[in-house]
Amino acid sequence: MKKILSLLLLLVVFSSCNEYQKALKTEDVAVKFEMATKLYDSGKYAKAIRIFEQIAPAYRGKPQAEKLFYMFAQSYYKTKQYYLAGYQFESFVSSYPKSEKLQESAYLGAKSYSMLSPVYSLDQTDTTKALDKLQSFIDSYPNSEYLTEANAAVNVLSEKIEKKVFENAKGYNTISDFKSAIVALDNFVADYPGTPYKEDALFYKLDSAYQLAINSVPAKMEERLNVAKVAQSNLIKFNAETKYKKVADEMLARIDKDLQKFTK
Repeated sequence: MKKILSLLLLLVVFSSCNEYQKALKTEDVAVKFEMATKLYDSGKYAKAIRIFEQIAPAYRGKPQAEKLFYMFAQSYYKTKQYYLAGYQFESFVSSYPKSEKLQESAYLGAKSYSMLSPVYSLDQTDTTKALDKLQSFIDSYPNSEYLTEANAAVNVLSEKIEKKVFENAKGYNTISDFKSAIVALDNFVADYPGTPYKEDALFYKLDSAYQLAINSVPAKMEERLNVAKVAQSNLIKFNAETKYKKVADEMLARIDKDLQKFTK
């Protein structure tokens, strides 16, 4: 019995593969459309894509086109080909503004771009693009059933950009470019006032100002020491029990000691 079932299964698989190969080779677009739909419905998206790519130009403007291009976009999305999915969903939204799949397609198009966003340490061009796409969706469909998901995605991407900007600013401190670090960290705090990295940013500004001051020529040291003292005060005002308190207090002691040289 098991041998018979195995044989029947092989025959079904062979027949299915043979049918697929015939569909790929035929010039009959209707046959191709039927096969592509069958493959799509059974979750065989990669195979469906091969046929959709063949027949898409022939179906533009036809009654079946809306269904075809929706399945085409979904197939790219399901196979994680997000650049192509994003493009196809955007094209679908533009071509079928009255479709019942419009809102879903608009969201999945924007989401496709968010799926391309890399880790924060890499170039964030795709992240910025995804944020623009998602915000456009939110503005266009403020009552959408996908609004909660879209806002959550915006938050994740925004946090990634924020971390990237902070790490770039902090990087100047790491390479001892203290002047650039002070400017970049100031800009970061101004641009992201509610950032969870504010305490870190204030400390690295203090450290940069401190290092710049104690390594200055005498003519610039007093001014720079005072800048560092203000930076230390700002850190303590932000969080009196900061995790950097011990180091900050040690810096302040050195700053005050060095400033005494200029009061005699």
